[in-house]
Amino acid sequence: MVYRKSARDIAKMRAAGAIVNRVLRELIDSIEPGKTTTLDADLLAEELINKYGGVASFKNYRGYPNTLCVAVNEEVVHGVPGSRVLEAGDIAGLDIGVKLDGFHADAAVTVPVGGVASEETTRLLTVARDALFRGLDQAKAGNRLGDIGYAIQSHVEKNGFSVVRDLVGHGIGKNLHEDPHVPNFGKAGAGIRLEEGMTMAIEPMVNAGGFEVKTLKDRWTVVTRDGSMSAHFEHTVLITREGPDILTLGADGEALF
Repeated sequence: MVYRKSARDIAKMRAAGAIVNRVLRELIDSIEPGKTTTLDADLLAEELINKYGGVASFKNYRGYPNTLCVAVNEEVVHGVPGSRVLEAGDIAGLDIGVKLDGFHADAAVTVPVGGVASEETTRLLTVARDALFRGLDQAKAGNRLGDIGYAIQSHVEKNGFSVVRDLVGHGIGKNLHEDPHVPNFGKAGAGIRLEEGMTMAIEPMVNAGGFEVKTLKDRWTVVTRDGSMSAHFEHTVLITREGPDILTLGADGEALF
């Protein structure tokens, strides 16, 4: 069932989203190439979420052991933090959720560690980010769910990359994952009609190579099957008649990326 949110619900999700935005900003600023481990980033994320009055959405969710998901290079999503050191030239996907007053918000960003990336990897990051915003542009009342996926897929494939098919975005609210599933691929004009008050996490996962993925033995970390680089961007959004209302902006309305 798809739940439409009240104005009060939305205010709570927006406040949770502002914490998500703030924590991700501080995480990005904290990374020191050659020194910061993925576990360092996770511990800081937990500290910051607690400091700002939220609760980590991911920790212990379906058995996930950490606060932050960190996906490095060929890792697509759900990377479990550990001893891996983030090096200049890596790309790191940082994904967190925050629960506040009973409601969740969720966002992710992929960044070049040390600001250094190859020309092709930089293009991957740009295309993946732009694909998210093309999907967000379609997130308005009266459109169909397939319009979002089509906008993302067509942009990604036009640029020579691929969209992961085995993982999708999702509705979000009182639960971290709610209906509907939000594929990053599909047919324009297909699927359920979008209605005012729906909230969803739109999150394209874009691979430099093929779209096939596999899960590692830790039962969480998803990687590209061909070893190619992958980028992940995500925002939580409210569907309105006027268009998309991004709920994971900063408290000042400033965008994360």
